[in-house]
Amino acid sequence: MKFYSKMSAVIIAFAVLFSAASAFAAKAYDENAFINGFSGKSKKVVLEKLGQPFKKQQSVKPSNAGNMIAGMAKGEQNSKPVQVEMWYYKNIVKYDAKNTYKETEVTFVNDKVVNIGFFNNR
Repeated sequence: MKFYSKMSAVIIAFAVLFSAASAFAAKAYDENAFINGFSGKSKKVVLEKLGQPFKKQQSVKPSNAGNMIAGMAKGEQNSKPVQVEMWYYKNIVKYDAKNTYKETEVTFVNDKVVNIGFFNNR
């Protein structure tokens, strides 16, 4: 009788652990739902719905970029500064019933989503 009670306790423990792990698993979106749900949204909204990305990158303009294109430096004197940042998530967007893209890139310009990319080759 002790064996069965220990065995049932172990089974219940595994069931609890499995359900807790699946509750914290990231939701998988299909492509259109992801694009429609996050295009134009703020970093705050993306962070609330997707959590922290596994990687972030800040875009950096080369120091001599204005000199490379004639007349570009003159137009930039009157423009506002632009902050570009890319956030990367793994396995959150499905492209069919069984498979997800390995990586999703969300690009922010001044804290708003302006571009979303899905990749399998990185």
